[in-house]
Amino acid sequence: MLRILAVFCCLFLMASCVTNSLDVAVDDQSVSIDFIQLDSLMFHANSEDRLALHQSMQTQIPHLYEYNLAYCLKFKGMQDSVFTTSIQQFYSDPYINKLEQRLSKQFGNTQDFKEEIIDGFKHLKYHFPNGKIPSAVVFMNSLFTANAFCTETEIGIGLERYLPMKTDVIQQLPPDQFYNWIKEGFDERYIVRDALCSWVMTHYVDEEKGNLIENCIYWGKILYLTKAALPEVTDATILRYSEKDFNWALENESQLWNYLVKDKVLFKIDERMIRNLIAEGPFSVGFPEEGPDRLGQFLGYRIVQKYMEIEQITVKELLDKSYTDILVEYEID
Repeated sequence: MLRILAVFCCLFLMASCVTNSLDVAVDDQSVSIDFIQLDSLMFHANSEDRLALHQSMQTQIPHLYEYNLAYCLKFKGMQDSVFTTSIQQFYSDPYINKLEQRLSKQFGNTQDFKEEIIDGFKHLKYHFPNGKIPSAVVFMNSLFTANAFCTETEIGIGLERYLPMKTDVIQQLPPDQFYNWIKEGFDERYIVRDALCSWVMTHYVDEEKGNLIENCIYWGKILYLTKAALPEVTDATILRYSEKDFNWALENESQLWNYLVKDKVLFKIDERMIRNLIAEGPFSVGFPEEGPDRLGQFLGYRIVQKYMEIEQITVKELLDKSYTDILVEYEID
């Protein structure tokens, strides 16, 4: 009986160790990030203050600011005279004015997001003491261009893409460009996840352009590092899934794997298959429509999770492991 009890205790401790491997203390980690409410500041300023803000942002966040004006808002130049005319026309548009009002109401207070982002980067710094940390996080109106965008030093967050789907300005978006499955992803619970995930993808995980399983595990690494930064966030949110979609993926994981093995596509460089399994969409093309999109990302995340449970290596060491090293440990329960 004592021997059985001892074995049970060991198994329990091992399971607890795996479960809590990302639950680390970060109180001693120091992270300094500026948060800029660019869109709110610009919308509520008078003409003179807008021009001064424009000049300041060109120095403070030059690359992200240029991206916002030139690429997102389609301003024709950065010169003061061009900006003054363009910004006035932009905010005078009835739809834009209503959109700004909805943003002010929904995101008048971003303090909780700021604290969660800081905590996320403290966790990332714990795992990567010398890893790159953004100098600024900028809340902006990207005119539905991007959820989160990274430069070398900043993260831009397009707040308009986190307004609830039922908001009038979201319902008014052209349906031939913004399908319902896109609007369903407009949810503020993804703001912090998207900020950390975009930074990890840009600055921590080297891009892979190989076969299908290599692409899956590339995404698995990105999502696992995002989970390491946000250990309290559910796996469903890390994957940008509803709980229903995440449970569907879990229940069908073995069928997904067996299908890919049987059709011998894991090690093929098939751009269409990779796109069908990795890209966003209403569902994963080639699989049941009741299932979620990006099943390749889900599979990669599960493969990396199981590898880390078995190998018990550090998050930093994971980045040096090849996809073949990681794949060999994967087994369907």
